[in-house]
Amino acid sequence: MRSMAHVLAVSFLVTLAVGAFAQAQPAGQDAQPMKVAPDIKARRAQFVQQALDADTSSLSAPDLKALGHLVNAARVVDRIFLLQAWVGNPAFAPKVEAITGPDAQPAKEYYRIMGGPWDRLKGFEPFLGAAPHPPGAGFYPEDLGKEEFERYLAANPGERKAFTSTTTVIRRDGTKLVAVPYSKEYRDLLKEAASELRAAASATKNESLKKFLRLRADAFLSDDYYASDLAWMDLDSPIEVVIGPYETYEDGLFGYKAAFEAFVCVEQPKDSEQLAKYKQELPFLESRLPIPDQYKNTTRGTASPIRVADEVMTGGDARRGVQTLAFNLPNDERVREAKGSKNVLLKNIMRAKYDGILAAIAARTLPKDEPSRLTFDSYFQHILFHELSHGLGPGRIKVDGRETEVRLELKELYPTIEEAKADVLGVYCLAVLTNKKVVPVSIVEALPWAYVAGLVRAARFGTTEAHGLGVVIQTNYLLEKGAIAVTWDGRLRPILGKFAGGIKELAHDLLMIEAQGSYSGAQELVKKYGKVPAPMAKLLGSLGDIPVDVDPVFAAGSQKQ
Repeated sequence: MRSMAHVLAVSFLVTLAVGAFAQAQPAGQDAQPMKVAPDIKARRAQFVQQALDADTSSLSAPDLKALGHLVNAARVVDRIFLLQAWVGNPAFAPKVEAITGPDAQPAKEYYRIMGGPWDRLKGFEPFLGAAPHPPGAGFYPEDLGKEEFERYLAANPGERKAFTSTTTVIRRDGTKLVAVPYSKEYRDLLKEAASELRAAASATKNESLKKFLRLRADAFLSDDYYASDLAWMDLDSPIEVVIGPYETYEDGLFGYKAAFEAFVCVEQPKDSEQLAKYKQELPFLESRLPIPDQYKNTTRGTASPIRVADEVMTGGDARRGVQTLAFNLPNDERVREAKGSKNVLLKNIMRAKYDGILAAIAARTLPKDEPSRLTFDSYFQHILFHELSHGLGPGRIKVDGRETEVRLELKELYPTIEEAKADVLGVYCLAVLTNKKVVPVSIVEALPWAYVAGLVRAARFGTTEAHGLGVVIQTNYLLEKGAIAVTWDGRLRPILGKFAGGIKELAHDLLMIEAQGSYSGAQELVKKYGKVPAPMAKLLGSLGDIPVDVDPVFAAGSQKQ
């Protein structure tokens, strides 16, 4: 991730989205020139290239060799994700490569950033060509709608488990629909990735890393990730690696299907040690959630490691569009009940976004005398507690007497409700622990300003993205409650006398939607609060010269290890 003494020395920009499929493509591309959005240069400029380095000087020679194989595996995962984002990517990539003229370079780079010809910041509108974005991405037939899918399952109830699995794609077989396991759909690529994981396992001397990588390699070919997820929770290695199918944001049809992603990181142990004390507070925080006790989740494990790391390489879902600041995984409720979940904060990405984006947004959107209240520590702690909050609240629930999970009941709206919940609980939990004298008062004193500036930052991702829609809901709700106010010159200010109460009320409402598995409740919340409010829209319009996000340039060798 960044420059280093004992480092991966050659900087390069991953160009897999354009180049990964450039070979072995069908001949006979369309002769007509590609239609490129006239503002493509401005769109590309929204993502500022940022060199990310990671200090690998503490890694042993065997671990450095393992790191090289993990970087290679991340590249393979990137190719899998491009198929999941759109099955047409392999045939489309050479057409993008053939674009010429003054817009060629920004068009190619934006295609790489977006993982396809649709703009993730603008409701998936096309910026190359004119074809509409399939809501089911590459997970379902492009002509499949919700009604046909539900009718098929009603007629074939025995297939529901396979059809709603996170690790199958849905395909047509004549007049039938069939669920195809990932291990079959992406078999050749998964075999390649598994080979790199096994090579990394052979290289490292760390036994916990060996175990995880071998189990994960097996999982790629069996679709059973449970054992390897448990092993990942026990990982005790200076290398932190996440690789596999996890988040379901890409499935805009139902939110069932998990997209492949990869984070290859190096831990920053001193930072991790400072935060380790918080994991023991999770049962206490669960007990203090603002919902009736019957809905509180007391069955999850409490191991919940917290690690701070620098990115060395990302791939797949982790690489497209807006970059992740931190993550809380795994999502499998069985693992969460057995061991909890792991929180990983990506410090080099966080610092890049704070310095290059959030501070500038705060200067434009908070009252002119208040941006100085923003602190990196408050921003950092809110992100940490956002991730910890994913491990709080309902998971497995009962709806009408049947056992189910929140994500299955809320369908495509689950990511939005869950991300909003984590944002709001992040604030709520920090206040709870400040009252307990676990978190310094200075963090909570600065928190409302970091939170409000963060709402504006994330709203720029657009309301078709889970985080973007989630912050718009929060903003409207808190404006209605008087917890946030609009100043005379159109800026947003937290109102301290009402802020804590508004946060608590919103946390209650979001948690109850999840506790009751209320899809209709989620729909009503989105309908009522899901439109960008006029004051926020005006502020967003004034931020055109501030980047929306970073486009990481990783310090890693460009040659295959």
